[in-house]
Amino acid sequence: MEPVEISVPGLHLRPWRYADARDVLRALREPLTAQWNPAPGTGDLAGARAWVERRGDWSGGDHASFAVTDPASGALLGSVSLHRIHDGAASIGYWTVLHARGRGVASRAVSTVTGWAFQRLGLHRIELCHAVPNLASCRVAERSGYALEGTLRESYRYGDGRRYDEHLHARLATDE
Repeated sequence: MEPVEISVPGLHLRPWRYADARDVLRALREPLTAQWNPAPGTGDLAGARAWVERRGDWSGGDHASFAVTDPASGALLGSVSLHRIHDGAASIGYWTVLHARGRGVASRAVSTVTGWAFQRLGLHRIELCHAVPNLASCRVAERSGYALEGTLRESYRYGDGRRYDEHLHARLATDE
């Protein structure tokens, strides 16, 4: 799969670049991001560079990862990624930098990538999971049209080392 760039009002989504590593390191160290989006091995610049390189390489066809940026300044606002792309299905994950929270960035980025994945990749189903206590992620899922399907008990170990129940949300191409 070839990387693409997507622009919508107020956001520019583009593939990750090597030069993004310092911003990624800062973002992944922020306490809420570190809690709900643990990224082992990214505690230093070399780890952040490896993180960016992995996400910038779409050649395996199993993921599509975007840096979410401000279209005017180019400043990093967050991340949105499709993971485990296989047989018409995928999972989606996201985070936003501290100064971009509460502005609808995550919801718009998730909605944009979801629409692109249904139209351009021909996906049928995309799942979104978040820890039950992460209420902001639940709001992102709801605003992005992801229906709550259930709770996965103690399904994922988060940044504090504890396993949390997760809400499973999903969208189908036919939901649109």
